[in-house]
Amino acid sequence: MIQSLKKIIKAELIFYTIIAIICLLTSCKKEKASKDLALNTTKKLVVNNDLKPKELSQEFKNYWYAGEAEISSYKLEQARYGEIRNGKAVLIYVTEDFLPDIQVKADRQNKNNISVLKLNATKNFNTGIYPYSIMHSTFYPVSNDRHAIKISNSMQEWCGHVYAQLNNKKQFEVMSHSYFEGEADNSFRLDKTVLENELWAQLRIAPKSLPTGELKIIPSFEYSRLRHVPIKAYKATAIMKEGIYSITYPELNRTLSIAFNPNFPYDILGWEETFKSGFGTGAKVLKTKATKLKTIKSAYWGKNSNKDEILRDTLQLK
Repeated sequence: MIQSLKKIIKAELIFYTIIAIICLLTSCKKEKASKDLALNTTKKLVVNNDLKPKELSQEFKNYWYAGEAEISSYKLEQARYGEIRNGKAVLIYVTEDFLPDIQVKADRQNKNNISVLKLNATKNFNTGIYPYSIMHSTFYPVSNDRHAIKISNSMQEWCGHVYAQLNNKKQFEVMSHSYFEGEADNSFRLDKTVLENELWAQLRIAPKSLPTGELKIIPSFEYSRLRHVPIKAYKATAIMKEGIYSITYPELNRTLSIAFNPNFPYDILGWEETFKSGFGTGAKVLKTKATKLKTIKSAYWGKNSNKDEILRDTLQLK
């Protein structure tokens, strides 16, 4: 009886020992898988452009942290519906504190804020009887070590309006709204790559850091809406020459060239954009041009009295 009991106890000990070893091995495998997953997730969270954080020069700080925005006006020759339309464009650059989590302008200073160079770019022109108004906003870190944190674009004309926004999170999260059938309301994600919109801000910080060669670039939201092409990355070739940065998209039959001052503050002198304008038999390849008229520094947000309209005369916007 005692001998039988000893055999049972011994068998149970062996059984539970085997179970313990199996659990231990399984646990190790799970832990390793968990660590691997964490590493992979970390890799997906990388948001830089293979750039090192830029050390801001005193010259940069004196110019961009003086409590004013830089406002530049341009004579605009805009291709639309197979014809060139005359209008005005404005580029407004200003530094701001930005909240990285909810991705909006910060109301107060905080150690977690990110300093960004914001670009608000506007275009206004008429197509026959009705006007077009286009605006895009880009929030680009002055550290110049990651993609734009946020981009938005809106377009209004008498047929309706469209809006698109990109937020830089684990991936690029994009939402768009349109009155066109087939575009309507969309929400989707894109793998991170160069954004054409961000290059206009990056250029003002460090033109030599702009990407060149064979690339994948997401074209400007403005172009995507005007031509009704999907918001996604396209193959492109970027070239930097003295004072001119050019991007060519073979698939889109489109070229963009930005002329800028090669010396600080690297102000934009103008740009040219060649693409097919119009639809059907009226479509033709035309060139949009913008030529600088005037640049001023101003805390424009406080210039909202009737007497301040004279500044529009200075910018030749009337």
